[in-house]
Amino acid sequence: MARRFGGRYSPGENAAPAGGAPRAQTPPPEHRPDPVGLRANLMFVPPVALAVRSVGDGAVTMAGLLGAAAALALGAWLLREGLRAEAAFQERKVARRPALPRKILAAVLAATGTGVATAVSGAPLVAAAIYAALAGGLHLAAFGLDPLADKGTEGIDTFQQDRVARAVDEAEAHLKAMSEAILRARDRGLERRVAEFSHVARGLFRRVEEDPRDLTAVRRYLGVYLLGARDATVKFADLYSRSSDPDARAQYEALLEDLGQNFASRTEKMLIDDRSDMEIEIKVLRDRLGREGVRTE
Repeated sequence: MARRFGGRYSPGENAAPAGGAPRAQTPPPEHRPDPVGLRANLMFVPPVALAVRSVGDGAVTMAGLLGAAAALALGAWLLREGLRAEAAFQERKVARRPALPRKILAAVLAATGTGVATAVSGAPLVAAAIYAALAGGLHLAAFGLDPLADKGTEGIDTFQQDRVARAVDEAEAHLKAMSEAILRARDRGLERRVAEFSHVARGLFRRVEEDPRDLTAVRRYLGVYLLGARDATVKFADLYSRSSDPDARAQYEALLEDLGQNFASRTEKMLIDDRSDMEIEIKVLRDRLGREGVRTE
């Protein structure tokens, strides 16, 4: 289905949400390329070639080659997921290491598939083992290891951090549902508005990940507010795709504007509170040093 493209000077891109005043321009979210590149996608070529190669061989050889192809395909899929998990880990200041080392498992599967395919093709077991070791080693050299240690979690309660991780995962699911639903409206301006709101909301996510103690104060933002925004987006997209009602569009843009301002204000308040806590801790430490006879500037 054809989609309308727009830009800075296209009609509707800078429309006012409600009341006639132009809305404040939110900085566009930073574009992040997909961490799965061409090299990772090329890893699906060997299993396809093995599956084609197995046709016409005997039953035992065909079963072995198909098993090797399945191992290689599963490894290629795990590699893609591991690269995405690593990119999400690197993006955050506070993060737990992936529970499943997908890239390492992908290397093991690549080695297994290569070894099985070599052995089934009639090569000696020693040669198959050598090829398997080379395949696994080259895989790790090309794509690296998974993150094997937590980042920025010193002094943070792991129980609280797990609660935050679950809440953020639920909130991310709501944002994803919003982004998928608004595509049905076939409006580039609205897609950009939803992307801008998602960018602002993720700023709040990062703050609460850095300090899980703030979860209680922002739980309704991560749950109730985003759930309501998701439901409103679904209903609006269904309505707008049928009628292109300008009043409905204006009301939906006003909703996104209000939500974005509330999320940004909540994030700013958390920053101010963190600064106040830091200043109090510094003052208390200076008072203690003064009582010990240590002078500070």
